[in-house]
Amino acid sequence: MKQQYSIPLKHVVSSLALEVVHPASDYESRKVVSYNVARPSLQLVGFYNYFDSERILLWGKAETAFLAALNPVMQTEVVYTLFSKHIPALICCNGMYPDKLLKTAAEKYDVTLLYTREDTSEMMSDLIYTLRTALAPRQTMHGVMVQVHGEGLLITGESGIGKSEVALELIKRGHRLVADDAVEVRCMNRTRLEGRAPKMIRYLMELRGVGLIDVRRIYGVGSVLPTARVDLMVNFVRWEQKSNYDRIGLEDEETEILGVRLPKLTIPVAPARNLAIILEVAAMNNRQKKLGHNTAQEFLKRHDQNIDSGGDCEEDSFEW
Repeated sequence: MKQQYSIPLKHVVSSLALEVVHPASDYESRKVVSYNVARPSLQLVGFYNYFDSERILLWGKAETAFLAALNPVMQTEVVYTLFSKHIPALICCNGMYPDKLLKTAAEKYDVTLLYTREDTSEMMSDLIYTLRTALAPRQTMHGVMVQVHGEGLLITGESGIGKSEVALELIKRGHRLVADDAVEVRCMNRTRLEGRAPKMIRYLMELRGVGLIDVRRIYGVGSVLPTARVDLMVNFVRWEQKSNYDRIGLEDEETEILGVRLPKLTIPVAPARNLAIILEVAAMNNRQKKLGHNTAQEFLKRHDQNIDSGGDCEEDSFEW
């Protein structure tokens, strides 16, 4: 069964700086469970099929103008019917301060009534982003997350393989820690994953033999990030002499997290391998691929050109 997340309505109100015109009796405890937002359009003409009463509704100039065109009896019927659905809240936007009818309906049906001067479309965008972030599907993974050259690397591997030590070296080289030991990955949309640390261990790192350290206090606020996009998954494995590891990079390995496809690298760990430098290069190479430059494929093209010419190509004749 899919887990359902929620956010307290009062947190939404405070984060968006909304004015509370009328708080419902359950305002302090009411939770929002849907990141979808709606404007009452068809509902104003009485069509309530497929109406989702869990959505926050926005009220703007169009709704106000439509209501003003009705006679007083119809106005009351339309507004009372809407509020009787016990929606989480109604936000009046665009400086359209709630009139007496809206206030009366909010009091009668115990619905939270809110107000903002912000444009209706802008408020909808801000509200959806706030709710989407809070209610996004999530998964907690064992690993470390760092941001290297602007690329979010999710490092996984068996316990004790050296993930935290590599992250610490990257921090010393000017990169930033997002999470250590446990990474909470959230699906923001069909193509975007974001990683963050659980609040309990945020900015903390565990080093065997030393214990817990506070990275933010030791290395400064520039060494940490509260959240970052996950761009690449790196899996550390112990080096095995008989195993075959990708040496050119022609085969793009992928993994799937919360339904989102993500590029993946498998890095063998062995003595004398400088993993911090390898991860820096991996991050820059991943960015190059997103920009359309794939070195392995261009090498293959160069190789094919050499075969087609019988191996007689001069160095400057290859096309890069």
